[in-house]
Amino acid sequence: MLTLYHAPTSVCSQKVRVGMAHMGLDYEGRIINLQKGEQFDPAYQKLNRDSVVPTLIDDGVIVVESSLILEYLDRAYNGAALMPSDRAGKVAAQFWLQRCVAIHAAINTLSFSTAFRAGILAAKTPEEIDAMCANFPDPVMGAKRKDLLTHGLQSIYVKQALIHLRRMLVDMQTALNDGPWLGGDAPDLRDIALIAYVDRLDRLGMDGFWTSEHPRVGPWLTAWKQTPAYATGIEAHVPAGSAEPMRAGGAKHWPELHAIWTAKTR
Repeated sequence: MLTLYHAPTSVCSQKVRVGMAHMGLDYEGRIINLQKGEQFDPAYQKLNRDSVVPTLIDDGVIVVESSLILEYLDRAYNGAALMPSDRAGKVAAQFWLQRCVAIHAAINTLSFSTAFRAGILAAKTPEEIDAMCANFPDPVMGAKRKDLLTHGLQSIYVKQALIHLRRMLVDMQTALNDGPWLGGDAPDLRDIALIAYVDRLDRLGMDGFWTSEHPRVGPWLTAWKQTPAYATGIEAHVPAGSAEPMRAGGAKHWPELHAIWTAKTR
């Protein structure tokens, strides 16, 4: 039995759950409460030294990093059916999977500089925030979280995030010119790897990133929302009553964010 350590609204957990649902794979789920800091528990850190989710355990084999987990599961349990068989398609898919490291960092940046920021600042004292940031095994990640909470959209990490998001959306728009999915007529690892990130932007009320400049991205997201894999991997894990506060918390920052987007990332 596959065991997946994950968190309900973690975007990397979401994309792995979508992939497992799309492949029809059963698993034993073990929830890591990120808000309570369970990712820093020494027992969990033995499985994942970066204190992040998800982590997959397959008969003693430990697999971390969500894109690697997707590729591993597709190869081990799905006959590599979601990886293109032609050389060019395979290289393109692998490049998208590699890019997800930067894309995830961008989504993390926008989440914690907008919707998540107010709640954390209201719930924690400055000393508690310092302690939380000091918990990160990678001190640069702790420094980034502190900077986002201190400076919000004025953090230097925001401009970095928007550069990677623009590249993602431009390349998605180009790929979607050839069909409804990034690989053509059916979703493959590229689509699965990106769905949670685009969905998070939508849930933050930031669909303005693509509605005018990259209009094929919206229908792609809508198509995903109509799939059982999306319902199982993302929608079913959204805590009751959390969707509208997240959207409102992100959307109120959209005018300022849009101004940065148009001025700094052309």
